[in-house]
Amino acid sequence: MNSAPITSIHTQSKIPATLHNNTHTHSDSTNSTGFTLAQCYKMLALAAFLLAFVVVGLGAYTRLVHAGLGCPDWPGCYGHLTWPTSQQEISAAEAKFPETPVELDKTWPEMVHRYFAGTLGLLVLAIVTVSVLNKKSNAKSQQPIKLPFLILAIVIVQAAFGMWTVTLKLWPQVVTLHLLGGFTTLALLGLLNIKLNQERLFKHFSNYPASDLPQQPNVKIIKRLSIICLLLVVTQISLGGWTAANYAALPCHDFPTCQGTLWPTMDFKSGFNITQTIGPNYLGGQLDGPSRTAIHMSHRIGAGLVFLFCIPLIILLYRQPFLKSSAVILLSALTIQIALGISNVVFITPLPVAILHNLFGVILLLSLIFCLSHLLYFKKFNLQSIQSDKNLSPRS
Repeated sequence: MNSAPITSIHTQSKIPATLHNNTHTHSDSTNSTGFTLAQCYKMLALAAFLLAFVVVGLGAYTRLVHAGLGCPDWPGCYGHLTWPTSQQEISAAEAKFPETPVELDKTWPEMVHRYFAGTLGLLVLAIVTVSVLNKKSNAKSQQPIKLPFLILAIVIVQAAFGMWTVTLKLWPQVVTLHLLGGFTTLALLGLLNIKLNQERLFKHFSNYPASDLPQQPNVKIIKRLSIICLLLVVTQISLGGWTAANYAALPCHDFPTCQGTLWPTMDFKSGFNITQTIGPNYLGGQLDGPSRTAIHMSHRIGAGLVFLFCIPLIILLYRQPFLKSSAVILLSALTIQIALGISNVVFITPLPVAILHNLFGVILLLSLIFCLSHLLYFKKFNLQSIQSDKNLSPRS
């Protein structure tokens, strides 16, 4: 007797019956501890995501003002919980670390970055705790349980890389991996927030009539191109990290040429030598001009490849009504990032531009993750729709 009204709702809204069931199960727990923990889980995940953005920005600032070795020890600074400020404390610190005189304009950025990163670690630990409690109190909860543990593991590794960045005196391999770890943490926190709010994506799909939703072959093409673009952006971020770690942002002051030519003198073998010895102080870099030029030009070539592959993807996304928002976000992030990259060269890396270039690198990465999440959840939405139709159809 009840099948007709359910069929009517499904036809009008396109929301699968299975999703209605999941939503109903969730709403039944509104008065239970599980609902409170679920809401707390979402709030903590959002707070951690926003804080991770700040940490990435502070990391970029610390690196760009050459404050990576502002404190020669770890986790304190010249043996202090914060950093030495009085003349007596500074004299004692310089006596203890005679090779590294105290520079207050470099000590505070390093320690502020450490404290924000430490706070992020505690917040991620809280997320793990709440996710476990939420799962125990509501076994039917669909909220992620494994992803928070992965993020916590990466944050712990990040802390180790933060220590090695100091103790190994900005060894480029460690600096690059530390930067990649920060971007990975932020990207995974973004993915966690998407997963925690997946019902919004389902509602997003349900707002479109069946005629506006793409056929499966089109979705597959867009998904494959999105994965290619994602891999290219990850590679480009890695090149950017290697560029920053080896202070290779300044060999070229002109664009689109470099040193007045399209193909300057370069030494790729030395530029990408990952067997650099541990021991020297790498502040300011140890490579010669041709090696840094090779790194810089590789980063430029990577940017060109990202552009060439992302433009067709943006066009394909824009042609699908339910993916237009992804197209606009991706185009905006790509355009701004390229403009910032060119400005870095032409205006010789002004600090605000260089920091924004770091931040928009991760925004571009998040844009592609957002796009892929739309495609993956659309597939899940489609499968639930098909399953729902089978359940609603009369049995023969």
